Amino acid sequence: MADRGIRLVVKVGTSTLTDKSGRIDRAFIADMAASLSAQLEAGSEVLVVTSGAIRAGRERLEASFSQRSYLNRSQPSDFQTTLPFKQASAAIGQGLLIHTYSEAFAWRGVDCAQILLTRDDLADRKRFLNARNTLLALLTLGVVPIINENDTVAVDEIKFGDNDMLAALVAALVEADMLLILSDVEGLYQKLPSEESSDHTAIPIACVPIITEEIESLAGISKSGVGTGGMRTKVEAAKVATEAGIKTVIARGRRLHVIEDVMAGLEIGTTFLPRNDSERLPARKRWIAHNARPKGEVIVNLCAKAKLVEESVSLLAVGLIAVNGSFVSGDLIEVKDENGEIFARGLSNYASSEVQRVLGLKSEQLEQALGYRGFEEIIHRDNLVIDR
Repeated sequence: MADRGIRLVVKVGTSTLTDKSGRIDRAFIADMAASLSAQLEAGSEVLVVTSGAIRAGRERLEASFSQRSYLNRSQPSDFQTTLPFKQASAAIGQGLLIHTYSEAFAWRGVDCAQILLTRDDLADRKRFLNARNTLLALLTLGVVPIINENDTVAVDEIKFGDNDMLAALVAALVEADMLLILSDVEGLYQKLPSEESSDHTAIPIACVPIITEEIESLAGISKSGVGTGGMRTKVEAAKVATEAGIKTVIARGRRLHVIEDVMAGLEIGTTFLPRNDSERLPARKRWIAHNARPKGEVIVNLCAKAKLVEESVSLLAVGLIAVNGSFVSGDLIEVKDENGEIFARGLSNYASSEVQRVLGLKSEQLEQALGYRGFEEIIHRDNLVIDR
């Protein structure tokens, strides 16, 4: 890095942030702030993606409930399991959490800034660029952005799903050099260690050159993309980050000197190597692949799919057999094959009503069908991302 040190994104989850009693561990946050402040002193830039707002809010509410018994009587018995309660907890806890981080970094003479994001903030291209500009300005000022999902308004339709993915998208947004995911396990294992098992010899995979289907299966990711477990989201995040050319490390957050050792290049946890320059997606295609939200879909025949996958060509009307959803020109749409498998996504040159009128037509027939001269392609190859 000629002009700066390493640009590092650190993700820390609730399970790592909490102590054995399930409360936010402020001593751990203080130690982490000390380690990250040392990296700043060494010339690196640091961003933190943190969970814990809901947990911090619950702590404060539990204390209030114990002091004001009338609060317990005023709520339904299952109220604390509802989404509004979780959002209210986040609203209370977010201020407490950023206060904890700000105090911890202030002891080292470092300023923090709170950034709350939703999926829609990164799905909209203008807001995406605004978020990027803000984060880069904070880094220029030597400020540490403390980033979390905006749980006070996030619902299923706009949630990132997990702060692991948020961290990967933020890392790609600011073109970080490294993403460090602090976990409650040592890394990605060939075989998960079990408390019930007598086998205590399991060790994490040291290095993953490329994330294959075999690696995904170790994390519980099926071919259909359906899976469960904390490691699943971490490997999915690593895939997004490495596609953007970002080295990714999963390591146990409670390991002594974990940040210092990872930054020193020691073999800690599992390292996922970044794609090389010829393989990584350019910035615009990264946004199409991971941030934008699809508004509809088109279905292509198998011949068109083969050409798109093997030859990296534009999507033409002649290969289309169906269109679903309602979208306008410039919207993101998914591309499916005849078997219903999504294998690409891209920005449509035409509205769904127009695509419906040109299904199966050759490019020279589009003007007559539409009544005006438009684009030859439904999706230009520069705005098309193939799922590999």
